[in-house]
Amino acid sequence: MNDASIGVIGGADGPTAIFVTTVNLTRAVLGPVLECIALMLLLYFLLYRRGKAKPLCCVLSMLGIVASDQMAKLAVLSLDLGETAPFLPPLIQLRRVHNYGAAWSSLSGARWLLIAATAIGMGALVWLLVKIVRHPLGQWSLTMVVGGGIGNLIDRAARGYVVDMFDLMFMSYPVFNVADCFVVVGTILALIYYLKYYAESDAKNWEKQNGKDAS
Repeated sequence: MNDASIGVIGGADGPTAIFVTTVNLTRAVLGPVLECIALMLLLYFLLYRRGKAKPLCCVLSMLGIVASDQMAKLAVLSLDLGETAPFLPPLIQLRRVHNYGAAWSSLSGARWLLIAATAIGMGALVWLLVKIVRHPLGQWSLTMVVGGGIGNLIDRAARGYVVDMFDLMFMSYPVFNVADCFVVVGTILALIYYLKYYAESDAKNWEKQNGKDAS
């Protein structure tokens, strides 16, 4: 579905031209997300699986998540506040919503508290990513959570609110955004990593941080 805007070029001393710009919102929102996922897969298969430049892969993936989130939000800003547009009917539609709080609009208005809490939380996850977590599933899950968290942190710091856009059409659920998707998927993967791989792969790394090498 297209969103059209009308503009005028010209003035009293020359011909006036009226032009219509058409924006495909589905492509503008979904395109950056698919490109980000493709980037992460490419980095994994070309570099990460071979044990090369793992920190670089994580950083580039975070940047890709942040970029895709911000590009999708920028596209949705072409809608008026509360306005809807088709996206993936009958499952999801786009709706421009401003969230001044956290999940389910909790702590609405506590902008600086949310900014501080998010920054501290992201810092803690980055520390875990650098110092403790070595298993691939753990590293990629934290990368997704941190990337999504940074995307929403940018919104709160720059705008004072988070731009949400995905509105489920088949059930009543809070409107969410691209960053939220990465945070939720990353959290689920992190839980799987913790339950299945953490004890065997990375638990010993805490001892190394305290100067006690289990080996």
